[in-house]
Amino acid sequence: MTRSTRALIESMYEENGPKMSDPVRDFLETITFAEPEDILSAVRDVTAEDWTAIPVWARNLAYRLVCLQRPDDPGLLREAAADLFSFGPDWDEVAEGLGARAAHLEN
Repeated sequence: MTRSTRALIESMYEENGPKMSDPVRDFLETITFAEPEDILSAVRDVTAEDWTAIPVWARNLAYRLVCLQRPDDPGLLREAAADLFSFGPDWDEVAEGLGARAAHLEN
């Protein structure tokens, strides 16, 4: 995590480095302090209109933040796991862990 953080900092100050767009910055600032219900509502509303509209990194962040705020909600954990499974094998282990935690909570 520290290495990624340092790489982010360095890239933001490079002369021709990537710049964060205003909508991305606004999204990150808003989601950081949003209530879980507001995050879920936004994700569900947008995905109902266009299931692939939200960038994967934003979906992952949204579900991660909500799961951290509601760690004992098996339905939410299953929803987050299903979303992770939808985007390739990179997150399958995390999704399996969420599913296992949901099953444990229900038993």
